[in-house]
Amino acid sequence: MGIHIIKMPDIGEGIAEVELVEWHVQPGDAVVEDQILADVMTDKATVQVPSPVHGQVVSLGGQVGQVMAVGSELIRLEVSGEGNEHLFKTRAAPAESSRTQAAAQAAPVAAAVEIAPAVSAPAPAAATVAAPAAPAVSAPHATTHAPARPEGQRPLASPAVRRRAWDLGVTLQYVPGSGPAGRITQGDLDAWLARDRNDTSHRTTGALYQSHNDETAVPVIGLRRKIAQKMQEAKRRIPHFTYVEEIDVTELESLRSRLNARYSTERGKLTLLPFLARAMVLALREFPQINARFDDEAGVVTQFGAVHLGVAAQTPSGLMVPVVHHAETLDLWSCAAEIIRLAEAARQGKAARDELTGSTITITSLGPLGGIVSTPVINHPEVAIVGVNRVVERPVFEEGRVVARKLMNLSSSFDHRVVDGMHAAEFIQCIRRYLECPALLFVE
Repeated sequence: MGIHIIKMPDIGEGIAEVELVEWHVQPGDAVVEDQILADVMTDKATVQVPSPVHGQVVSLGGQVGQVMAVGSELIRLEVSGEGNEHLFKTRAAPAESSRTQAAAQAAPVAAAVEIAPAVSAPAPAAATVAAPAAPAVSAPHATTHAPARPEGQRPLASPAVRRRAWDLGVTLQYVPGSGPAGRITQGDLDAWLARDRNDTSHRTTGALYQSHNDETAVPVIGLRRKIAQKMQEAKRRIPHFTYVEEIDVTELESLRSRLNARYSTERGKLTLLPFLARAMVLALREFPQINARFDDEAGVVTQFGAVHLGVAAQTPSGLMVPVVHHAETLDLWSCAAEIIRLAEAARQGKAARDELTGSTITITSLGPLGGIVSTPVINHPEVAIVGVNRVVERPVFEEGRVVARKLMNLSSSFDHRVVDGMHAAEFIQCIRRYLECPALLFVE
């Protein structure tokens, strides 16, 4: 028997280190060739590492959440035959110093974050931190303290004191009274609360007001950490400003309903997003500076003719932004189908790397939860993001009459270093014209 060492693979694109987000095996497990051993994450996507051989797991080279250098030891397997351990021993001496330096750099990172959701699998259970146990609540017949009055004797107290005792879950039978004829005062109740009342009181309202002292530590790793880093970088580097406009989508919703009634069976159902995507494609022809990416380190803004539309999608692991490439070439149904396909791939953790990169502008929507207004964070290094709020029916004046109209806000953020406020407003007003007169979406 021999030892086969599997190194952290070189994923390409100049990536020097990756984050270990999930183990699929543990020491002692038998593995077969091509079985997935671990998931690792780069800045762009999650990659699964398969086993090249049959064997049994001897040891794991890192912990979930650890950032590991490409070429470092990922896992050891016991295999039939000689294995490959001897190949690495011959070069161990010259490599020792570099391995020590890499471990020193990786250790603080591993110690700082050790938690949960992976990109392509359900998040592991969070570790529960033990908190001091709450004192047990005793029944009325507890022997720690005797009742303040004989059993069956009604305690004397004002309605205000009784109400307060009820709210606090205190049984007045056990509270000594200092007033006339043993009447319980507010001061008596305060004194009782200052004592260890849990031995002789009980919650009259049951679990509804039960005290909870548990704490749950949820380390931020994997996709959750990438999202946090991305949002922090965007807010730190980009001077955001948000422009909100109300859109009357009554005619658009009527058109959408008619198209779905006629074509949904054979072409699929249309949501609002394909219409908005088409309106953005047309508006960006007039405002190419908004369909851009800003390399602020090089001081270069790159404007794109192609519209690679990022669509923010919520997944079990967190927010991801799959990309509808060349949205300008898609009709409504093709765009709708592509959005659905990409969102499902992202939710299942099966989106390819090129499906998660290269966006030039992004749409974000919470659907029915969209609220009245939002301040979306730009997907760095893009310079704009269009946020969709929910559609509501409200009364409006129209030619002196009060009529019901379907209204929706667009809350859009822009990079003020690249996009002037006037141009941002003109861009959104252009989108508004297309959406409020949807026939224009199909006229070149």
